[in-house]
Order: sequence, then structure tokens, then C-alpha cells
Amino acid sequence: MSAAPAPVEQRILLRTATSRDALMANAVLARAQIDTHSCANLGDLVRELQQGAGAVMLAEEVLADPAAASLNEVLASQAPWSDVPVLILARQGADSRVIAEAMDKLANVTVIERPMRVASLISTVRTALRARNRQYQLRDLLDGLREADQRKTEFLATLAHELRNPLAPMSTALTLLMRKPHEAAEAVRYYELMGRQIEHMVRLVNDLMEVSRITRGKIELRMEAVALESVIKDAIELSRPLLEGARHELSTELCDEPLVVRGDGVRLTQVFSNLLNNAAKYTAPGGKIRIVLRKEGRHAVVEVWDNGTGIAPEMLNSIFDMFVQVSGTSKAAQGGLGIGLTLVKSLVELHGGSVVATSDGLGRGAMFCVRLPLTRIDAGAVTPPAAAVAGWPASLPNTVLIVDDNRDAADALSDLLQSLGASTHVAYSGDAALHAVADGVLPGLAILDIGMPGMDGCELAIKLRANPALKGLILVALTGWGQQGDKDRIAMAGFDHHLLKPLDLAALFSVL
Repeated sequence: MSAAPAPVEQRILLRTATSRDALMANAVLARAQIDTHSCANLGDLVRELQQGAGAVMLAEEVLADPAAASLNEVLASQAPWSDVPVLILARQGADSRVIAEAMDKLANVTVIERPMRVASLISTVRTALRARNRQYQLRDLLDGLREADQRKTEFLATLAHELRNPLAPMSTALTLLMRKPHEAAEAVRYYELMGRQIEHMVRLVNDLMEVSRITRGKIELRMEAVALESVIKDAIELSRPLLEGARHELSTELCDEPLVVRGDGVRLTQVFSNLLNNAAKYTAPGGKIRIVLRKEGRHAVVEVWDNGTGIAPEMLNSIFDMFVQVSGTSKAAQGGLGIGLTLVKSLVELHGGSVVATSDGLGRGAMFCVRLPLTRIDAGAVTPPAAAVAGWPASLPNTVLIVDDNRDAADALSDLLQSLGASTHVAYSGDAALHAVADGVLPGLAILDIGMPGMDGCELAIKLRANPALKGLILVALTGWGQQGDKDRIAMAGFDHHLLKPLDLAALFSVL
């Protein structure tokens, strides 16, 4: 919401021909509740104008003053959003050279002939003030855009830093593996290192996609009765590596009675894991973090406390905004994109709840409080965790067509599926895939990239679907495009499933 202009920015600056005229103008405008300021001379008016004004009212006689040149200079040097209205009180019947010059030099001039009716004067002044207020709204809009642009610039710098972090150890590990032969057991730690860094990069990208979907209202929640105690325990397990890595002391105070809310258990776990991660990142090693679950009337209240860097008072209302780093600096965060709290706020509000932050100031820790409406207890069945992938499912087709213009990606996926017992055929373009089918390759499953040059994955899918020899073919889109418009286009092309890169084997087997 735009801030109201300061009182000094709403006033009318007056420079009349005589002091009697000034008194009369002040009295008339005061009755209309319009603030005025009489200036003794043009020099005084120029100084006051630089402090702020809603409009300037001048008598024609004043324009002959040599100081009018300084007024022209100030008006000519206004900010791009500003165009101060200038009202000139002209002598009756006069069509003077002075006024003609003023209209040439000053862009926003209104000439009022004297004597004027009081109603006309007030109407003209109010019109000028309304126009000036629109300029103030434009100023606030430009300031907001400038601030948002600065935040995005800082965010992109942070994103580049965060993506380079996992790339550095991956590059080093690959160099070590290529420089000399390693025993399998010795190489395992490098593979594990690269796996951890890839997971970290995937989380960064997923967070970006999540906040985009949520802020555009494109996320779907799987609502059911959820026990908050279980959600909090799951969140602690997710955050445990970060907590233990920083040697933080975590304490919990959970409610004696079960507190059940209607919500998406996975998303709520994400909320509290993000808050715990946030506390861990902004608390010096060996700090204390506490999570509290209690009941207040018809709401469940979850509080996450820490004794970390704290939050400056002026930041409390903006830390949930996109691209804002807590405490105003990314250095204290020990990594992160500054969008975790945006996700928290959006997800909590989608569950009909609220989240607020409190802090006694920098260096004095912080507390985040989430309130969620309670629902009646209805435990329902607990979904067991997905089983680990052991090998290519026997009930699925063994011939897999992989189509991707990225040769490394296609070949690596082929090798992976072959290691699980599948038979694969790789094509690096849509045309190559169609030629393979014409030569007798009849897959039962096709995994297609979407963003390929020439014939893209959707066009290829339509052609494969039209081939009667491929009746029963399972089509899976494997792509980096995950917006709702992409999903709709992929579904219309005849795909059975849509998976995001990098491939999650458990997700592939689950959808199949």
C-alpha cells in the first residue's frame, strides 16, 4: 500500500502581488481545508518548493521578478515522476507577454483570470492537488519497483553463489576420479559426495519452483486429518543433519493431548523443517533451538525459538517477502536463497493459519509462531513409506525408448536402466526415434525429453500415439519444464506421466 504524502507535500505555496491578496487567498483556501504557505518573495518560494509542495500559486506581477529564473530552474530539474502544478493569477483581460513566456517555460501551467469566483478557485486548486497526488502514487510505484529490482539483483547473486557451492566439490571429486584409478571402496566416498551435492542443487531448484507455484496459486494440497506431533517429529528428522552439523542443542515441548489439523502432511512438514533450518542457519554453532507445540482455544500453536542473530525491528514485517534475507544479510544465513520464509507463509495461509515473527533485536534470537485451526480427530490409515528401488519391475516392459537431445543425459539414463535389467534404445532426436520405430524398435515404454530442437517431445508423442504398432505404449515426459501450462500441453500430447529432471527412479516406478 502506498504511503500517504507528507503534509508538506500537500500544501499550496503562495506568492501574491500584495500582502492583502495573500491574506484573502489564505482565508478562502483555509475554509476549504486546503493547507497554504505564504512566501515573502520568490527566493523564499523556491526554497520551500525544494522541501515539497502540492502546487504553486503565483500572481502575474511576480513573474517579472528576476528571481523567476531560479524558479524555472527548480521546476526544470524535477524528478521524472514529478510535474508540480503552477497556478498563475492573471490580471483581468490581460494577454501579457510575461504569461505567454511562463506557459512556454513551465509545462504544467493553469491561468486563472482575476477577479475569480471562490468556487472556481477552490475547484481549480483541488484539481491540481488531485493531479499531484497521482504523481505521488507514481513515485511510490517507482520506488517499489526499484526496491524489488534491487532485491532480485541480490537474489540472483545469492542464487549464483548457492549453485556454485555444490558445483565446486563435484568438480573436484570428478577431477580426482579421472586423474588416477581408484578402488571401488575408495571411490564410493566421492560418489556419495557428488550425490549429496546433486540433492542440494535439486532442493534449490525445487524451492524456486515451489515458491513460483504457490505465489501463483497453482499448488494442490492433499488435505486430510494430520497429527501435528508426527509432523513435527518428521520435520526434526529432516532438519537433523543441519542441526547436528552445527552442534545445536534442540529441545521439544509437545502437548500432552493429540492436536489434529486438516492439512497436507508433507507440506506442513516442509513448513516446520524450513523454520528449523532457518533457526539453525541464523544461530552460531552450539546454539539452542526449541520447538513448542501447544493448544490455544480452537487453534494449535507451534513456536520455533532460537538464540541466534535475531531480527532488526524494521525487518519483522518484511522477512516473509520474496527475496528478503533475514537480518538483512545473506552472510549470516550460511547459505540459502532467502525464499524459505516465503514458502512458510504461503503454505501456512493455504492451511487457513497464520505465521508471525518476533525478536528482541539483533543478537537476541528470534521466535516464529505458527497458528493452525484444529479439526476433529480422525486418524485414518497411515500410508507406508515407499519401498526402495531394487531392480526393474518384472511387470513392466523391458524395451525402453529414451529420446533426449542431450547425449550425456540420454546415455546415462540408458546405462542406469540397463543396470536395473531393462533393455533400452537411445535416440538423440525426434526424427531418429521415428526412424528406429520404422526399423523395428517397438518399445513398451518411451521416456521423452520435451525441449528438443526441431521436433519436440510433444510432437514426437503425437506421432508415436498415431502408430498402430505401438498400441499400449506407455509415454513418460522427462523434462525441466514443470509449470501448469507445460503440464496441460504434455497431457494433451498423449503422455501418461510427467516427471521432472533429474529422474527420481522411485517416482518413475511409482507412476508406472
